[in-house]
Amino acid sequence: MLSDIEIAESCVMQPITRVAATLGLSEDELELYGRYKAKINLKKVKPKAKLVLVTSINPTPAGEGKTTVSIGLADGMKKLGKKVCLALREPSLGPVFGIKGGAAGGGYAQVVPMADINLHFTGDLHAITAANNLLCAVIDNHIFRGNELKIKEVYFHRCMDMNDRALRDLTINCEAGSMKGCRSYTRREHFDITAASEIMAVLCLATDLADLKRRLENIVVGENENGDFVYARDLRVAGAMAVLLKDAIKPNLVQTLEGTPAIVHGGPFANIAHGCNSVRATYTAMTLADYAVTEAGFGADLGAEKFLDTKCRVAGIQPDCIVVVATVKALKLHGGANKAELAKEDLKALAAGLPNLLKHVENMKKVYSKPVVVAMNRFATDTRAEIEAVLSACDEAGAPAVFTDVFLKGGEGGKALAEKVVWMCEKHSELTYAYDLGADIKTKINDIVTKVYGGDGADYTEEAERAVADIEGKGIKGVPVIIAKTQYSLSDDPKKLARPQGFRITVRDVVYKGGAGFVVAVAGDINLMPGLGKVPAAERIDTDADGNVTGLS
Repeated sequence: MLSDIEIAESCVMQPITRVAATLGLSEDELELYGRYKAKINLKKVKPKAKLVLVTSINPTPAGEGKTTVSIGLADGMKKLGKKVCLALREPSLGPVFGIKGGAAGGGYAQVVPMADINLHFTGDLHAITAANNLLCAVIDNHIFRGNELKIKEVYFHRCMDMNDRALRDLTINCEAGSMKGCRSYTRREHFDITAASEIMAVLCLATDLADLKRRLENIVVGENENGDFVYARDLRVAGAMAVLLKDAIKPNLVQTLEGTPAIVHGGPFANIAHGCNSVRATYTAMTLADYAVTEAGFGADLGAEKFLDTKCRVAGIQPDCIVVVATVKALKLHGGANKAELAKEDLKALAAGLPNLLKHVENMKKVYSKPVVVAMNRFATDTRAEIEAVLSACDEAGAPAVFTDVFLKGGEGGKALAEKVVWMCEKHSELTYAYDLGADIKTKINDIVTKVYGGDGADYTEEAERAVADIEGKGIKGVPVIIAKTQYSLSDDPKKLARPQGFRITVRDVVYKGGAGFVVAVAGDINLMPGLGKVPAAERIDTDADGNVTGLS
């Protein structure tokens, strides 16, 4: 069988201008990046399409294939004669060279040019990294040059688009020497991965360039000696950052293997950031098509919760249908099955793991009041008894399940799912939220933990308690809360699989992100700069003398 990149490289792509024309875009509305990529420069957006959100169960080593299903679903809709556009996130080089080896779909449900998308693409993540680190350089230069703003604590950190645990804890040592008016100082610093940076969140939540500049100005860089926030606008650098980001804010247009238009733009992680592609990308897809298919990162307790409670509020949108992705293998892992024996029928493990899927379905239906379809990525090892068990459980939960073959058959394998989703989109629903935006920080966190995770509440370290009191004492209110936690469990303990009961999460820090416009609560042992595994994916990625890439998946 061909590898993902071999399938992608064998695809005959259409010129991106032809793909754009299917959406009604003229060449004047495109900025070409070669023959098969372009940025969309749409002056006005008017979101009107039916919006489909694809999410999943808590991920396992068996994989769920959320991006693959999103692509196959869109291709399936196209085969049904629907005018559809994908709106996906950009891959980060961290996971590409770390664990995943790629994030552009799989098999015959991919977006192309696959190697470009997985690597430098149109340079958006590099622009975000540069803008982030420009602000960091200006902060330290300001302190070095006399510190007129009396900055005492620095909250804003450097970033890099790569997994590197060596950058988690650093010491900055600035020696003034005999330079007049300058001061020597030492302080602690660390890097976040670019996908978790506030600049990424700012870019993805900005509705236009003017809003981008406003958000950049509102970034909290630290506190002064009086305990007041110091903002990026105080350092007069937001304009220069906007210059670096003025092209990056424009959505990127590519295509699927079957020529379906795909907007791939913005890439915040869902476990340590808000996990959704850009508002501009979603607006654009909803303006140009009749159906827009988007996804949110990791499980529905992370990406979908943040999409619904944060992005939908900011953008003024809501999905018409939510698709929850799972596999029989992944559910058996949640039920305690041995990874080496997943090919064997195991109804006991499946029954024990199904509550994870059913909790996510319950959340989407009852907490957020949205119609749900379950998409099961089919494997050849799925037995009839296992398939029937899933279909029966989902039917009882009020969410029809469809076993898909998009990996092997592309859009043809996604037609049955597409038919069900199109039908569900016609059901009227009105989005409800997990928490009241006007509530205090702890109440919002408690509502997420109890309603979405199914836990008993949250406990706070002394540092987190002080942070909450400081943020609220400064009059910060009415903003969403983003919880950073493990993606592997509904709890903050990655070992608690399926649907754990009777747990509490531990919040160890709370940070206000003024530019992004939300509060981040850091729970458990989650880290904002991932490290590489023992055998990183980078070891299998290579290129030949002609520049052909191998090893991406």
